Amino acid sequence: MPGYAPTPLVELPLLAEGLGIGRVWVKDESHRFGLPAFKVLGASWAVSRAIGTRTFPELTERVAGSNLTLVTATDGNHGRALAHMARLLGLRCRVYVPAGLPDSTVQAIRDEGASVLGTGRDYDETVRIAAASPRDGELLIQDTAWPGYEEVLRSIVAGYTTLFSELDEQHPGEPDLVVVPTGVGSLLQSAIHHYRSPARTRRTTILAVEPVTAACVTASLQTGRPTTVDASIPTTMAGLNCGTISSAAWPAIHHGLDAAIGVTDAEASEALHVLHGQGILAGPCGAAALAGLQAADLQLPASTSAVLISTEGITANSP
Repeated sequence: MPGYAPTPLVELPLLAEGLGIGRVWVKDESHRFGLPAFKVLGASWAVSRAIGTRTFPELTERVAGSNLTLVTATDGNHGRALAHMARLLGLRCRVYVPAGLPDSTVQAIRDEGASVLGTGRDYDETVRIAAASPRDGELLIQDTAWPGYEEVLRSIVAGYTTLFSELDEQHPGEPDLVVVPTGVGSLLQSAIHHYRSPARTRRTTILAVEPVTAACVTASLQTGRPTTVDASIPTTMAGLNCGTISSAAWPAIHHGLDAAIGVTDAEASEALHVLHGQGILAGPCGAAALAGLQAADLQLPASTSAVLISTEGITANSP
């Protein structure tokens, strides 16, 4: 895609010293294709594969002059990423949003040219409304999966592997620990597939972090099966405010995840200010990775090399 460049991997020695471990790195996704989050990696590849192409020039040629409408539900960054793709391709886009999203988040999606429809419901119900809405000439590109809707999600997860492939080239050796902010689990699924590949020479520990008010991954691990939680309580980590784990992500999470932890808004806010003080302008979801590492009792060796995935940058609505 035009404008592609790897996002930076930034080492923070002072943070490592404060945590009592060897090295800490932050994969900073605050400016991916001009957007403040990693989500466009998945949205772009999913649109390309759904339309049957592998390159951006082929994609633009196939959709030129079409009346195609891209449809999704979002709690922020995925919807904006899909709207951005639609604008680049000259397509229409309709985005359903749950109750409680900040006006600035909704406006950012509209500014990409999308039609935004508020549902007044929580995220899970908003996904169901969006999934039932497409008509002829409309294509659902949703960043979660359920039985019967998994192929698009596989493409989104494949798109996210770009982030981890970049990390392989940027990090000196394989990290001991990777910390991943988690909503429905799609980025986490991508991380697990990447670090559990037979080609890896060592096992990287993977920690998932989610809001305590929407800890569907933690609940699912505790019950041993996909478990929906009530995610109706607002959180500053709006992009992680998901009550149901992706059906496509669950097998990888069940068999490949080492640990999960829920963090509070206060813990995420504290971590956010720490990162800002180190020059990483993360948003609340991005700061969740540090909050989770600080809150988890992992008993890490002093030599540990940890990578925090900062999934989003600061926006107008970030605290």
